[in-house]
Amino acid sequence: MTVPIALTIAGSDSSGGAGIQADLKTFAAFGVYGASAITALTAQNTRGVRGIHAVPAAFVTAQCEAVFDDLDVKAVKIGMAVELSIIEAIASSLSRWKPKHVVLDPVMVASSGDRLLPAEAVASLRNHLIPKATLLTPNLPEAAALLDEPIASDEAAIRSQGQRLRAMGARAVLIKGGHGQGSESIDYFFSGDDVIALPAPRIATANTHGTGCSLSSAIAASLAKGETLETAVRHAKTWITAAIAAADRLRVGKGHGPIHHFHRFD
Repeated sequence: MTVPIALTIAGSDSSGGAGIQADLKTFAAFGVYGASAITALTAQNTRGVRGIHAVPAAFVTAQCEAVFDDLDVKAVKIGMAVELSIIEAIASSLSRWKPKHVVLDPVMVASSGDRLLPAEAVASLRNHLIPKATLLTPNLPEAAALLDEPIASDEAAIRSQGQRLRAMGARAVLIKGGHGQGSESIDYFFSGDDVIALPAPRIATANTHGTGCSLSSAIAASLAKGETLETAVRHAKTWITAAIAAADRLRVGKGHGPIHHFHRFD
């Protein structure tokens, strides 16, 4: 049996709710075989990040090379890149192996508020990784940080930011609306001249740890299975909404618990 394969290049979450662990759970939930290249170890739980230990850039390269050299990777998800040298290492591997699909989640700040990407590395993210992305998936604060401007407060500002982010070189952009206000969480998908609004009910729960990681890896999983980009985004949006709605069925930790990756199988 041939199984679609996706690679996640991201940091490890010791509490299992975000990062590499969330990505691999998401790949499994979508029936995709998951490989990984770890960029950093984190000491964290549902209440916050206590420490970050970056993996040497050369070893990030070694992990990527080992995977690409042996596995038929159909899609790559990139999450926490930690620092300048690691961003450059990832970009170099992508240039060499040229995977068909790259989903870039520009992880800068954890849901707990802890900063995960130094300010000096943001320019490298813009210049080296965004142009290689099939899809860029920032939330509202990340979109603003990439453009070095205030967080968009209305639809017109979101549309403006999305088009300018796409002009940085990504094939498409998905601005996530989880940090917005109102009864609906609206994501905006920018592809070509089209802008598609993807609304979903805003769910009242504190258990949203790993939401961004899981959404981007769900898109990568669907791309690995051969879906079009728009279809992959729509399927991932539906899945993440259900995973958040089911999150309170899990009781993990004393802070912001994880979403329910395997809600379909309850």
